[in-house]
Amino acid sequence: MVLRELFFELFKEVGKIDINKVLVFDIWADYAHFKKYYTTTSPLTFSIPPKTTLYGIIGAILGLSKDNYLNYFKPGQCKIGIQIKKPIKKTRVNLNLIDTKSAKLMARIDNRTRIKTELLKDVKYRIYFWHSQTSTYQKLKSYLVQHKTVYSISLGLSECLANFRYIAEYELQKIDANNSWLELITVLRIDTKGLSKADIDFTQEDREYLVDKLALEMKPNREVVDYGQIVLEKKGRSIRIRPGYYYQLETEEKILLL
Repeated sequence: MVLRELFFELFKEVGKIDINKVLVFDIWADYAHFKKYYTTTSPLTFSIPPKTTLYGIIGAILGLSKDNYLNYFKPGQCKIGIQIKKPIKKTRVNLNLIDTKSAKLMARIDNRTRIKTELLKDVKYRIYFWHSQTSTYQKLKSYLVQHKTVYSISLGLSECLANFRYIAEYELQKIDANNSWLELITVLRIDTKGLSKADIDFTQEDREYLVDKLALEMKPNREVVDYGQIVLEKKGRSIRIRPGYYYQLETEEKILLL
């Protein structure tokens, strides 16, 4: 406790903006698939779960209905950070799709369509979760600590069953970076005001960056209202960047929240 107090006293004098808390937990699976919305005949996958997908996963943990869970994650209510804990690996498999509407009994279905599908293999992510509603935040914390879910969770497809582990609850500070170069451990968004590709150090060795456009916010009627250009490092290494601000944890790790 003494070290924690000293840590936060120190940052009172170096541009502290505010203090909050985040829940930190890991989620992983043997396979995952987060379908790219602009592909059809050969489904491709994003390398990380979109923020809107994580809303669904958290809703499943809490037991929120499919028709109602987005009311708990309205734009601006929730911030999430994503850290890649295992290198991104992809494979392709053939999936047999069936038309369940063409037959009254599953045993009588004989029409199948084989689709080559891209899957993520052996994935693991660390999630940093902040929510403006204390009740939602505390309920999720309770479920994570107990390793409890109401519904089974999966990473994209229902066949990609996932597991999770509670890590900790950390206090964090939003700090003005004064455009200094920093090492951040989470994925980041580059299309926001004041942050672009020019603010990333692409000269670092052993770094392989990917950029994708992901859904970030969705209304309760399932209308996506915010897409973002997300940069990630394929092997989960830190990203050297010059941000306007960042969040620092008690562990001294630096993150950004989406």
